[in-house]
Amino acid sequence: MIEQPPMGPARGPQRIDPSDRAQLAESPISPRRVAELFAPQRWRMLLLLLIIVAMSAIGMAQPFLLRAVIDDALPNRDSRLLILTVAGMIGVAVVTAIGGVWQTWLASAVGQRVMHELRLGVFANVQRQSLDFFKRTRAGEIQSRLVNDIAGLQSILTSTATSVATNFTTAVATAIAMVALDWRLSLVSLLVLPPAIWATRRVALIRRDLTSARQRAMAQLHSQVDETLTVNGALLTKTLGTAEHNIASFAEISNNLVDLDMRSQLAGRWRMATMSVVFAALPAVIYLAAGLGPSSGLTIGTVVAFTTLQAAIFRPIMGLLNIGAQWVASMAMLSRVFGYLDLVPEVPAPANPVPVDVAGIRGEIRFERVSYRYPDADRPALQGVDLTIPAGHTIGLVGATGSGKSTVASLLSRLADPDSGRITIDGIDLRGLDPEDLAAIVGVVSQETYLKHDTLRANLQQARPHASDAELWQALEAARIAHVIRALPEGLDTVVGARGHRFSGGERQRVAVARTLLRNPRVLVLDEATSALDQGTERELQEALDNLAVGRTTLTIAHRLGTVRNADQIVVLDAGRVVEQGSHTQLLARGGQYAAIVAAGEVARAA
Repeated sequence: MIEQPPMGPARGPQRIDPSDRAQLAESPISPRRVAELFAPQRWRMLLLLLIIVAMSAIGMAQPFLLRAVIDDALPNRDSRLLILTVAGMIGVAVVTAIGGVWQTWLASAVGQRVMHELRLGVFANVQRQSLDFFKRTRAGEIQSRLVNDIAGLQSILTSTATSVATNFTTAVATAIAMVALDWRLSLVSLLVLPPAIWATRRVALIRRDLTSARQRAMAQLHSQVDETLTVNGALLTKTLGTAEHNIASFAEISNNLVDLDMRSQLAGRWRMATMSVVFAALPAVIYLAAGLGPSSGLTIGTVVAFTTLQAAIFRPIMGLLNIGAQWVASMAMLSRVFGYLDLVPEVPAPANPVPVDVAGIRGEIRFERVSYRYPDADRPALQGVDLTIPAGHTIGLVGATGSGKSTVASLLSRLADPDSGRITIDGIDLRGLDPEDLAAIVGVVSQETYLKHDTLRANLQQARPHASDAELWQALEAARIAHVIRALPEGLDTVVGARGHRFSGGERQRVAVARTLLRNPRVLVLDEATSALDQGTERELQEALDNLAVGRTTLTIAHRLGTVRNADQIVVLDAGRVVEQGSHTQLLARGGQYAAIVAAGEVARAA
């Protein structure tokens, strides 16, 4: 008698993660919303379901063809029947193989399109969030939602949806085929399969727990690598002298990982040993029942075909038992993703933006009774600020740390919206401008310069994607940084390094100035733009900025009074209020806060 080798065990069962349950309890996902995700792919999904059902039904022909070969074709030496049955076997294998490829392609296409729309939606919505959102949210958390959760959904949702249909139809078709072969052996299988499935799940759950613990250890390992083996992490390690502590911590996590790996491998060996016994016992019981039980007299072909089906039914049943945990995991991921997809922007783009000719903007700025309080702050950053900056004029903002200077710059570039009052450019409320129009009108150079890990050319062309090399060099000349770039072997193709660490702080700031100038904004905001420069370089850059400010509306924020003393107007802020306003000479003559700041600066320089 020909014995068919049993199919291998299905993937180990999964426990439902308590954190997944908690996530769904806090932010439940309605079935309707899940269905809406797949609605655009409904025809592909229908075709996928039809293929799954058809392949399951066609695959059931194999055991009957095998029975015909063993019971009829071979004993009777019926060449015609043998050729037909063998051709049928090959045909079934070819059809199911092609169907499997088609099924995989359709499932992947559905999953990829759904995940693309989710990924794009989350990315776009996160970009709409205010700067405060990014200040209070860890970058790693955003990346985890956008990359890890959606990547996990891509495999779980697609495999879950297809595995439900595949496993269910396969299990039903196999059960029907088993009954069709012999109902009495089916009753025996009904008694044998449940305890075998239960034993398999109990053994596999041990490995599942060990795998979860290993994943947590790996996450700790990756986190330490990310925190210590980067430019900033290495700098902190060397300046604080924590190298030995970091090595000891890494060694502890690595040792824990070794222990978990060893236990996981051992559990795996026990699992395989247990499964070998289980799969050997299943056909043995059927052989015993066929030979000694009331179903004796069965043909050899029927018994072989039946044991083949019995082995085949184990995998889809185990797959169906895992659906619950997979579904909860996928819904928990969806819940976290939807949490970001449903974020309401604190600084929303206008539904109907005011049409504006950017090139025709004059640049008159008005702050009208503007007040603003940062989230969770104990006092307002700005209180009832009234300020007018005529088109083409230069205004200098001075005041102590925390007086509200940078807040004025943030509100003018609409990184936040005022709690009350309004800010206008040429009479247009900033909240009515399209974000792209506003970015073209208002250019910002802040004290915190950011350059992406790319070439100088790519960093500069963020401001003007199609700028020519001549235009890039012109902006670099104006920012007094061209001579530094020309001295580099690769010039504009020099890679700036992580966060621009290839250059000094002053060089990075001048590159940022050049990048802003490429946009040629009508309004220029310089928020401590020269703070990282030495006095000589600051003088050079200030001369360039003074020339560029001609004809522009310029708001300059600086601790160094020399940066703003030649401004058309100087505004002094104190605790979020405008307390003085006038030219350098006028404010000195008044003998108020500005005069006190100037005097304090002179004393400090003298000391």
